[in-house]
Amino acid sequence: MTASDTPAADRPASGPPASGPPAPPADRSAADRAVDAIWRIESARITAALTRLVGDFGTAEELAQDALVAALEQWPEAGVPANPGAWLTATAKHRAIDLIRRERSYARKLAQVGQELETGQQTGTEDPAAALGEAIEDDLLRLVFTACHPVLSTEARTALTLRVIGGLRTDEIARAFLTSEATVAQRIVRAKRTLARAEVPYEVPEGAELAVRLASVLEVIYLVFNEGYAATAGDDWMRPALCEEAMRLGRVLAGLMGDSAEVHGLVGLMELQASRSAARTGPDGAPVLLLDQDRRRWDQLLIHRGLAALDRAWGLATPPGPYTLQAAIAACHARARTPEDTDWVRISALYTALAERAPSPVVELNRAVALGMAFGPATGLELADRLVGEPSLQGYHLLPGVRGDLLARLGRHAEAVAEFERAAALTRNARERAVLLERAAASAREATDGK
Repeated sequence: MTASDTPAADRPASGPPASGPPAPPADRSAADRAVDAIWRIESARITAALTRLVGDFGTAEELAQDALVAALEQWPEAGVPANPGAWLTATAKHRAIDLIRRERSYARKLAQVGQELETGQQTGTEDPAAALGEAIEDDLLRLVFTACHPVLSTEARTALTLRVIGGLRTDEIARAFLTSEATVAQRIVRAKRTLARAEVPYEVPEGAELAVRLASVLEVIYLVFNEGYAATAGDDWMRPALCEEAMRLGRVLAGLMGDSAEVHGLVGLMELQASRSAARTGPDGAPVLLLDQDRRRWDQLLIHRGLAALDRAWGLATPPGPYTLQAAIAACHARARTPEDTDWVRISALYTALAERAPSPVVELNRAVALGMAFGPATGLELADRLVGEPSLQGYHLLPGVRGDLLARLGRHAEAVAEFERAAALTRNARERAVLLERAAASAREATDGK
């Protein structure tokens, strides 16, 4: 954690009475790493609780980061507290008290916060956050829905969610999305202003609005995962840190919304896809296509967890939603011990259901792949050809990539060359471009040999 990433503290935080002996003083680098790790875990809960107290999203984040600065100042000398999360929470709340004292209009909230802290000390509660029980969980849920509010652009929602829920620093977000720190910082600042200007209430929506707003939350989480699973640009095929962060956010949300089928469906989908991560690249970092992967390298723990999440989602869903259906498709691959064992007929049926539930050209393209595997490349190509004129797919490299594969399987190699080369020209990922050009070269050889 760098000082430039946090606002200057007005004074060191006093912190709560220690509930146990602090760890011995550590060297500064070790303490910094401890602060960074704990902040990643606790920042969202702290910010969520503070937002409820001070009523302002931006102010809450500044107070939370004041506590972080205090930790950076004090822990290298005094040692990491026995309960660092509680230390940060209580320190942030003391900062909130200071702020409220300075603003008379918040007198009522001062009494509320003071009573909460006093109660926690008198009862010997080790974790002030725990004393608030379900209120903290409710606060966190409010924070998730606020950060992912549809009034924000997709880019703003993503940046704000990774910052306040994921606890990522500005430079980490910038690095993940191959953009500048200044750009990310501006997105976050503008997002906060937009939320304030729109007077977005700090609450969990109810009724019909909940479904709409939950879809926005899940979209952001899956967007983060997908950017990590198949990077749209850059030299790397995958960015595992983004996948891990998205799965962590999904698990947090599943813990908060246990009755939501689509939340479990998304978690299952991400776990099952992530289970293949180690097998998706070769020793040189080049992509390895699904059917060519060494399935012994698939992560069985993630598969087990993904299937469990899918079972829970399927039991709650009536009918299954888009994420649950996609998780079911991923499960077909996970259960196949060899590529030949894959149940492509069931996958085709699931894609048909998905197309009915959430129609989109991309779903249709995936359905073309499944049909091509289940019933032959001609069947898949027939559907893929119908998508050629689709405006939203004109710059989508996977459309010519899929057509190239189907044409090659039909022995129409000269046409496949053109499609693979078109796909390579459209992708912004260097690894993926190399694979597509290799396939174009292979098809060119087949075309020459066939003459």
